Amino acid sequence: MKKKILAFLLFLFPIFALGNVSAETIKVVSDTAYAPFEFKDSDQVYKGIDVDIITKVAELKGWDLEMTYPGFDAAVNAVQAGQADAIMAGMTKTSEREKVFTMSDTYYDTKVVIATTKANKITSYDQLKGKTVGVKNGTAAQRFLDSIKDQYNFTIKTFDTGDLMYNSLATGAIDGAMDDQPVIEYAIKQGQDLSINMEGEAVGSFAFGVKKGSKYEYLVTEFNEALAQMKQDGTLEKIITKWTSETSENTSVSLPETTTPAGQKATPVKSKYIIASDSSFAPFVFQNSSNQYTGIDMELIKAIAEDQGFSIEITNPGFDAAINAVQAGQADGIIAGMSVTDARKETFDFSESYYTANTILAVKETSSITSYDDLKGKTVGVKNGTASQTFLTENQETYGYTIKTFSEASSMYDSLNTGSIDAVMDDEPVVKYSISQGQKLKTPVAGTPIGETAFAVKKGSNPELIEMFNNGLANLKANGKYQEILNKYLSTTTESSTSSTVDESTIWGLIQNNYQQLLSGLGVTIALALISFAIALIIGIIFGMFSVSPYKSLRILSEIFVDVIRGIPLMILAAFIFWGIPNLIESITGQQSPINDFVAGTIALSLNAAAYIAEIVRGGIQAVPAGQMEASRSLGISYGKTMRKIILPQATKLMLPNFVNQFVIALKDTTIVSAIGLVELFQTGKIIIARNYESFKMYAILAVLYLVIITLLTRLAKRLEKRIN
Repeated sequence: MKKKILAFLLFLFPIFALGNVSAETIKVVSDTAYAPFEFKDSDQVYKGIDVDIITKVAELKGWDLEMTYPGFDAAVNAVQAGQADAIMAGMTKTSEREKVFTMSDTYYDTKVVIATTKANKITSYDQLKGKTVGVKNGTAAQRFLDSIKDQYNFTIKTFDTGDLMYNSLATGAIDGAMDDQPVIEYAIKQGQDLSINMEGEAVGSFAFGVKKGSKYEYLVTEFNEALAQMKQDGTLEKIITKWTSETSENTSVSLPETTTPAGQKATPVKSKYIIASDSSFAPFVFQNSSNQYTGIDMELIKAIAEDQGFSIEITNPGFDAAINAVQAGQADGIIAGMSVTDARKETFDFSESYYTANTILAVKETSSITSYDDLKGKTVGVKNGTASQTFLTENQETYGYTIKTFSEASSMYDSLNTGSIDAVMDDEPVVKYSISQGQKLKTPVAGTPIGETAFAVKKGSNPELIEMFNNGLANLKANGKYQEILNKYLSTTTESSTSSTVDESTIWGLIQNNYQQLLSGLGVTIALALISFAIALIIGIIFGMFSVSPYKSLRILSEIFVDVIRGIPLMILAAFIFWGIPNLIESITGQQSPINDFVAGTIALSLNAAAYIAEIVRGGIQAVPAGQMEASRSLGISYGKTMRKIILPQATKLMLPNFVNQFVIALKDTTIVSAIGLVELFQTGKIIIARNYESFKMYAILAVLYLVIITLLTRLAKRLEKRIN
C-alpha cells in the first residue's frame, strides 16, 4: 500500500512542478495619470495606491503580474477586446459597469468635491449660479454634476484629462472643478493653487474588474481573498495612508536606487580634498541669512566626508566656475546639482546619482500661458549648460519659441519679472523654492524628468573620491540621514531653513541682515582695485616709455602688448589666466598648477589697465611739443636726462586726469572678474539675491556702495593731482 501511495506522489510531482514553471502572466491595465492612485514619478516608475494594492495582491496570490498604463478609456477597451486580463484604475463600481465587468469587492470609498483657486473660494452650490464647472468626461463627478446642474443653474465643461481641467481653472476659463477628493488633496500637497471649501459627496467606491464571462473571473475571487487579508492585517490602510495622509514627513521626490552596498569605507589619498560648488542654486546650495552656504549639496557632501573619514574644503565660485576649476585642477570634485549627461561623461567621472531631477516651466502669476503650445512666438529663459536648456533646444522647433540663456538664476528670474522674457525653465525644486520666497510665479505644466544629479571629478582623477562618495551615500540612505536632509529642504511641512528674524523685504532689513557680507565683498573689491592699479601703473609706464623709445624693437614690443591686451575682452582674459593657463601647464608638464582666483583677477585687471595706461603715457609724452626734445638734444643733453627733466614733468600733468579716470574704470571692472568665481561686492550681491530674490533693492544698495566708494576715491585722487600740480 505504501509503495502505491509513493508511486502516485512521484507521478503527481512533475505535474505540480511543471505548473509552477509555466505560471500564466496576468496582464493588468491602468490609467496613465490619476494621482495618487497611479502616476509616473520623476524616476519614470509608476506609483500610487492602485499600483501598491495590485502588486501586493499579486504577491499574496502568486500572480506573474504585468502592468501597463495606456489611460483609463484605453484600459477599459483593452479588457473588453481581450488585449488585457483585468483593470485596476480607480474605477468606480456602478450598476452600468457591472453589466460589462465582473467587479471585485471595493477597496476605496471615494468622494467628489468642488475645487477652486485659493483666491476664488466657493463654499456652497448656491454660489455656482451662472458659473462654469469643469469635470472629466465619463466620471462619477460628471454624473453628479449632471444631476444637480438644473437645480443650481451652472454650466458644465468636460475635459478629457485632469491637467487640461486644472490648467483651465488656473487661467480662469472655468470657475471651479469637480474631481475625486483624494486627487485634489494630492494636488494641493504638491503645491497646486487649489482650495477645497465644501464637503465632499459620496459617489461610490473603487474596485478591480475583469471582462464579464471571461476565463479570468477567477482573478476577482483571488483579489477578494487577498483584499480581505490586507484589510485584516492593516496593509490596505497603510497603503492608502502612504499616499493620502497629510501628516507624512517625507518629501514626495523619487530617490534613485543606490547599487553600492551600505557599510563600506574607502581610504583617502589626500589629506584634504577641495570641493567646488555653485554659489546660488537653492535649495541645493545657497547662502542663508547667517551668510553661510547651506542646502542639500552642502549638507550631503559634509555628511559623506564625516561618514568616510576624509577632510574637505568647499569653495562656491558658481556653477561655470566650479566646472572649470575641476577641469583646471583647482578643485578635486564638484557637487552643484549637476545633471549627468553623455556630453559631460566625456570630461567627468560621475558618482551614483543622489537625486532625480525634474525640469519645469514657470511663468508669472498673471500669464495666460497654460501649455507648451502657448509658447509659440515667445521667449523662454534658461540657465546655460543645464539639462533644462537641452530639453528646450530639443523641443524648440515643435513649439516655436525663442531661447534666451543666462549664466545664473537671479538674472533669469529678474528678466521674467520685468517682462523681457515670457517664461523660464528650471529644476523643479529651484522653482518651488523661488515661489516659497515670494516670487509671483506659477507652474502651468507638469514637470518633466531630465535625468540624474550626481557628484563628479575630472575624468581619470581622484577615483577614491568617487568611491568614498558612493559608499557614504549608501550609508546615509541606510541610516536615514539622507532622507532627513531632503526633508529639511524640500518638505512643505518643515520650517524653511532660510528663515530670518530680520525682514529682508526692506532696504534697511537687507543691510541689517547682510552688512557683514557686503563689507567683506567691498573689502575684496577695494583691495583688488588698488593692488591691480598699482601694478598696472608700473607695467603701463614701462610700455608707454617703450612706445616712444628711439629703438624700433621696443616700440614694436609696446604696440604688440597694447593691441593684444586691448583686443581681448577682460572676462575672457580673466578666464584664460584662471583656467586656461593651468590646463596648458598640465598638458605640457603633466602637473596641475592651479592659480588663486584673487591672483588671477589681479593679473587680468593689471594687464587690462596697463594696456590703457601705456597709451595714456604715450599720448601724454607726445602732447609735449616735439621742439623741446630737439632743443634739449641740440644742447648736448642725453635722451634719458631730457625725458626725466623736461618731457616727463610736463607730460605727468597732462596724464594725471586720465590716470584718475582709468582708476575709476579699473574699480568698476572688478565686477567683471566675478565671472571666475571671485566673491567681490557684485558677486556678493548676486549671492544674497539668490537667497531672498530682492533684486531691485539689493542692486540699489550695490549702486549706492559703488557710487560712494568711487566718489571718495576720485576725490582723493583729485586732491593728489592738485598737490602734484
